[in-house]
Amino acid sequence: MAQFWDQVTAIRDGITTFSSNVSRISDLHSRTLNTADDGASRQNAALLDDLVGQTRDLSNSLKEKIQALSQYPVSRSQDQTIRKNQTALLRQKFVEVLQNYQQVERDYRQKYKQRVERQFRIVKPDATPDEVAAVVNDTDGAGAQIFTQALSSSTRYGESRMVYREVQDRHQDIQKIERTLEELAQMFNDMSVLIAQQDEAIDHIQKTGQDVEMNTKAGLGETEKAVKHARSARRKRIICFWLTLAIVAILALILGLYFGLPGSRGHSGN
Repeated sequence: MAQFWDQVTAIRDGITTFSSNVSRISDLHSRTLNTADDGASRQNAALLDDLVGQTRDLSNSLKEKIQALSQYPVSRSQDQTIRKNQTALLRQKFVEVLQNYQQVERDYRQKYKQRVERQFRIVKPDATPDEVAAVVNDTDGAGAQIFTQALSSSTRYGESRMVYREVQDRHQDIQKIERTLEELAQMFNDMSVLIAQQDEAIDHIQKTGQDVEMNTKAGLGETEKAVKHARSARRKRIICFWLTLAIVAILALILGLYFGLPGSRGHSGN
């Protein structure tokens, strides 16, 4: 089990790193939203992209390691119980950090959208709720068209152009978050499938173990019966042997007495 525990430790360390990455991702999101410097914003975006990529790779690695751990070969029943409990515990911790990551991304998706709304209202203070929703969600390019029209009628052209560039950057950030949320949703689905498969495998193993135990007990029972029958037959053979000897001895004694007495011989001569 030494290698098994090494794998458990490696997965725990990976989950800790994953959680740390999520905290750093949250911090980079916050910096991106709060900085007014274009250069700093782009630097934060590059760091964020790199960290999100690392975290994606780590999540895939952890999923595969947990799956491999659930199938780690063990023979003793107590080791099977340890494997089951450790796998369930690590799987739970992994799902928890995934849920935390998902919540962080949802929160910042909402904050990015609020930032886009505020920036759009700088360009068009009298924007209708439908126009704001179209710009924030930018479905089918409708938001970009509305924003372009607002720019053409704005008296603050220079500032409006800067706002427009920031809105485009925020839209890209929102799209990246959407992709991350989709990946997390797929990861949750994969983990659900893995749980179902592991439970099915565990049930099969337990049933097989129960069948083996029942068959073993039945076999032992039959063996005990066979031993008892063999012992009984042996006793009967011994008893029969001694009874036969006793009968032969008695007959020999009777015949000896009969033929050996003098009266019996004289009676025979007459």
